Amino acid sequence: MITRRLNLSVQYACNVAELPLRPQIRAWARAALEGGGQITIRFVDDGEGRALNHDYRGKDYATNVLSFPYEREPVVCGDLVVCAPVVEREAVAQGKSAEAHYAHLIVHGMLHLQGFDHESGKKQARLMENQECVILASLGYADPYPGEK
Repeated sequence: MITRRLNLSVQYACNVAELPLRPQIRAWARAALEGGGQITIRFVDDGEGRALNHDYRGKDYATNVLSFPYEREPVVCGDLVVCAPVVEREAVAQGKSAEAHYAHLIVHGMLHLQGFDHESGKKQARLMENQECVILASLGYADPYPGEK
């Protein structure tokens, strides 16, 4: 029997005015999760985001979301780190609401925790993007990749 329980911890480690609230985050994470999970989602500033991206990926800049999967069976265990200032800047640049962009990146990160990958080829990227679009549509959000398909 597969458990559907989601143990979610949300950490706010930055000073951004309008971060999503725990109920929203739970809804986004749950929509993207097959089965159960034990997930921590941490919102960070540019400095922590840059340091983590450097230490774990060798990239010297803050990125929007980092995923740290630990286990996939019997339930998904992992951490997501969301760099709030990057998400806010990207939302403005892309002409979308911060809420919609946060929802997209939480869904995106949750799929990474479950083994989805967009960097190993076009077929895998398309599969992941299509899954993101289906999940986001079920939550009432627009396609995050308009005109890219």
